Amino acid sequence: MKFVKITAATTATAALALGLAACSSEDKPATQQTAAASDAASGPKYAGQTLTVWRLGAPTEVSDKYMADLGAKFKEVTGAEAKVQYIPWPDAQKKWTAALAGGEGPDVTEFGNDQVAAWVQQEALADITDLAKGDSDLQQIPQNLWSYETIDGKIYAAPWGGGTRAVLYRKDWFDKLGISVPTKWDELVSAAKKIVEKQGKDVDGFAFNGGSDANMSLSPFVWSAGGDFAAFEGGKWVGKLTEPAFKEGFQFYTDLVAKDGVSGKGRLTQNSVDISQRFAAGKVGMYVTGGWDIAAIKEQSKGKIDESKMAFFSLPAKDGSGPAPAFQGGNDIAIWKDAKNPELAAEYLKLAAGKEFGVRYAKEGGLLPLYPDALAELGSDPAQKPFTDTFKVAKGFPASPNWAEANDTKAVLQNAARSVIDGKKSVDQALADANTELETILNQ
Repeated sequence: MKFVKITAATTATAALALGLAACSSEDKPATQQTAAASDAASGPKYAGQTLTVWRLGAPTEVSDKYMADLGAKFKEVTGAEAKVQYIPWPDAQKKWTAALAGGEGPDVTEFGNDQVAAWVQQEALADITDLAKGDSDLQQIPQNLWSYETIDGKIYAAPWGGGTRAVLYRKDWFDKLGISVPTKWDELVSAAKKIVEKQGKDVDGFAFNGGSDANMSLSPFVWSAGGDFAAFEGGKWVGKLTEPAFKEGFQFYTDLVAKDGVSGKGRLTQNSVDISQRFAAGKVGMYVTGGWDIAAIKEQSKGKIDESKMAFFSLPAKDGSGPAPAFQGGNDIAIWKDAKNPELAAEYLKLAAGKEFGVRYAKEGGLLPLYPDALAELGSDPAQKPFTDTFKVAKGFPASPNWAEANDTKAVLQNAARSVIDGKKSVDQALADANTELETILNQ
């Protein structure tokens, strides 16, 4: 881990320091002493104080520059220093746990947005509802982007930068086979079938993801049909897997393998990493992922599949009305419950997540900005447009601290999908069983 002490000072502070070094108060006339006292009283409220900020990941030249600029502005506004500590993502859980137990944690910390609920359950984060609703900048962030941060009607973190997924496809195959970018579900199936027909039976036209991140691929179909996984109602989580809209999206996704044959039955446990490797080997025509796979595929294919042969499109809504909602990923910024000075921490959060530094954080960190005009500007780049269009309608998974157990550890939906594709259960039975299991896990 690396510590970065931000020491930028305003001109006024530097001048005051020089003046104090040049002469003591005993050397000054009474009128000068009175003026100096008046100036100090009207200076920044938190002058001389220090705030501890945790950033996740490894420092880079870009992130160091960003944090230095943010710290300088923070000092200009408040008079306080921001001490930044970088925490590697794999170590974050352990660091937060230790901070919660020992009281020696940050004042402000970065979070993955899907981690917020778990830490709220442990009472680790401060309630920032009034701050968020009273800040004019934060109120510009669309309401659909606050789902992970809002628990039981209260807000515990501010969205900082976003991300979503789209469909990565073999542009060269589409061109060669005369396939247009799909704009609705049936066109997606037709394109996938043509790829399998022309490129070979061992090729997945649209790769089925049944692995650790399977719900990233399933959810757009469910949400496009108007369904959802679960909702918090009457003080408990209620599963929605048996409702007709969820069933429609789930059935379409499992039919890609079971009925349409556009993805192989022998690959029901592959995740996006597995699929990207098959894509690099020329065995996949389309799959749901993010822009980070481009460089890896190019490297794994030894340059045979480069940017000229790959492109993204938004997974379409069922009826062709636009992009289907996709997973709303991203990072947040929150105030730790043991912050030494909550008011000062609030000033830092408002500045960091506000429009100027919030947009910078996202764009310089390879994420999507949350402010609508900045997102629209980014969308003028054709390479970014599938992501920015999708992000406008993005949604989050249930904001339960136990969602990760249902999603990853117990693989509730993955098991349900495999049972249907393997012919062991009907869709109705698989979803009824999964719904019972999901409710049990979420309400632990």
